[in-house]
Amino acid sequence: MADSKTRTEGAPAPRQRRAPEETRREVLDAAIAEFSEKGFSGGRVDDIAARMRTTKRMIYYYFGGKEQLYAAVLEHMYGRMRDAEQALHVDTLPAAEALRCLVEVTFDHHAQHPEFVRVVSVENIHEARVVAASPTIPERNAAIIDTLRGLIARGEAEGAFRPGLDALDLHMLISSFCFYRVSNRHTLQAIYGRDMSAPPVVAAHRRMIVDAVLRYAQA
Repeated sequence: MADSKTRTEGAPAPRQRRAPEETRREVLDAAIAEFSEKGFSGGRVDDIAARMRTTKRMIYYYFGGKEQLYAAVLEHMYGRMRDAEQALHVDTLPAAEALRCLVEVTFDHHAQHPEFVRVVSVENIHEARVVAASPTIPERNAAIIDTLRGLIARGEAEGAFRPGLDALDLHMLISSFCFYRVSNRHTLQAIYGRDMSAPPVVAAHRRMIVDAVLRYAQA
């Protein structure tokens, strides 16, 4: 009886089963780390499985294969950016203030998620092959252009914005600086000696892109 009790007490605790959505999210997190470090070509499903101590078979069960997993990573990361924008509820703000908030959230998201910048850079190296084939990424990302079109129209009606602004051009202006300072931070530091992650630099760049966009748009 004592031996039986000892074996029971010494036995490992039964492993708790994770909910499917939790498991899927853990796979995505591991895949984001893998693909952002090594790109699509260098990333390996074996290494993704090792990152989360699971099996390739389980990853294939949830995502189907490496390319489908990479597509899911892109969909998730673009979706996270769009979610941050939509959480602002810009329709409730005056146009100029709404544009300021959009610039700030774009800047903050890129600064806080360099893995997003790396994965998008990789996808551009591959000429947007996965993005172009995705049934959801173009549709989901159209939301920011629709938001900007509405914001531009409202800003013109308020007398805050000059006429003739183009929503995609405005989106590119906002995103380009936010993206570039993260994507090129290592070469910028190596060449010019400026640490793009230093808090004073981050704060100055945040103010700069906000001012640049607002001055470009203002009436």
